[in-house]
Amino acid sequence: MRSLAPGIRLITSFSRDSWYRGFTLFLTFLFYTSYHLSRKPISIVKSQLHRNCSTLIRPPNLNGTDNETWCDWAPFDQDNYQTLFGAVDNSFLVAYAIGMFFSGIFGERVPLRYYLTIGMLLSGLFTCLFGLGFYLNIHSIWYYAFVQAMNGLVQTTGWPAVVACVGNWFGKGKRGFIMGVWNSHTSVGNILGSLIAGVFVSSAWGMSFIVPGIIIASTGVLCFFFLVEKPEDVGCSPPQHHEDNEKEPLLQNSSSNEIFSSPGQSNSISSEPAEEHTKAISFCGALRIPGVMEFSLCLLFAKLVSYTFLYWLPLYIANVAHFDPKEAGDMSTLFDVGGIVGGIVAGLVSDQTGGRASTCCVMLILAAPMLFLYNHIGQHSLVTTIGMLLVCGALVNGPYALITTAVSADLGTHESLRGNSRALSTVTAIIDGTGSIGAALGPLLAGLISPTGWNNVFFMLVTADILACLLLSRLVYKEVRGWCGHSPRHRGFKEI
Repeated sequence: MRSLAPGIRLITSFSRDSWYRGFTLFLTFLFYTSYHLSRKPISIVKSQLHRNCSTLIRPPNLNGTDNETWCDWAPFDQDNYQTLFGAVDNSFLVAYAIGMFFSGIFGERVPLRYYLTIGMLLSGLFTCLFGLGFYLNIHSIWYYAFVQAMNGLVQTTGWPAVVACVGNWFGKGKRGFIMGVWNSHTSVGNILGSLIAGVFVSSAWGMSFIVPGIIIASTGVLCFFFLVEKPEDVGCSPPQHHEDNEKEPLLQNSSSNEIFSSPGQSNSISSEPAEEHTKAISFCGALRIPGVMEFSLCLLFAKLVSYTFLYWLPLYIANVAHFDPKEAGDMSTLFDVGGIVGGIVAGLVSDQTGGRASTCCVMLILAAPMLFLYNHIGQHSLVTTIGMLLVCGALVNGPYALITTAVSADLGTHESLRGNSRALSTVTAIIDGTGSIGAALGPLLAGLISPTGWNNVFFMLVTADILACLLLSRLVYKEVRGWCGHSPRHRGFKEI
């Protein structure tokens, strides 16, 4: 018998279900990467909208007599520019936080493919409109605040939908590790957004928004044509959510011809999508799921820290280390690189130990002193800056990543739901919506506090980190008791 080519053997070694799982994981990774990619430019452009004009050579044909603000972009040329930046940030973040609580409810009742497509197309539109302010010579703070608020509202379509989609395809067995790897889209999007914005920030900052806007709109078109919401829609077997001995690898081996068989040819899988016989869960019903409140409040403070870095780190580096806008933006991506590693490690450790809350708590405890050290010694040398950014990124974003992915998916398929599969998007929205309140508060407080000194900003961040840790204390206590034999130990948290 003639042997198959190695590449074909590799392709046929994976089951049809595995290919669909991998394809869905890749698509949702791409989609949410574009969401974060389109959010990042504002943090890079800030240092271009308000600069230290005294260090630049003024063009001789430029009208006006103010030598201190001639290079700034009005209205951010005023003394209260940090407050104005905070207002623009919070226009996005407050709208995002409010919209998130309703987004999950819509996500349970609207096809996810249409929901994501519309959200990405509208997000692309509003991101481009912000950049058009440069070319249309718009200098109204109300214009930029309105565009950011509308963008924040439509961006709420993303997170509940992609988590619900991935939760539909993957069971609980390896969810922490798989979602830890998958959640790197947040950091990848931040890195790509920083790099793309950095290319144009010094020459034409409007393109720093227009290019990401085109990218997210393009992924919206891709979503419409290729996203499969549930395994049953294409005749694949649904995952198991509650069995401890679940064995469901990301790519499962099977016979060579299984991948090429159609859904109707499978003996074990029905060719018709399974019907939903359960009603979507109510908002109050989702709040009653054990653990939702604790993790939601913990995420509020964890996200406060993460989003303060997201929006203010490039400006902090530019002011303290005296880098130009592009260099500060490039350096800030190291925080996101550390976040990728932190998310993967958090997911892997929580899978092995069965302690989601304990994993988050340990990383939050370690993050507090590292934030203090970064502020005091992080800018002493280039090597120190790089090392501290990587470590802080891992410890800050690790718990944030774990809660918004594996924890949300675990709670959305909790045993108390008795098989109701339509709670995942609502639970995800509640957790991330509560976290988004912190995401709005962090940059706002940073804008108000930073004029008094960056030390006070970092004191706020350390305090928020400690509060996030304390809010998990009850869940950590229950997990530790389970490990000590006081109660049956479960993977993840079947009883919280």
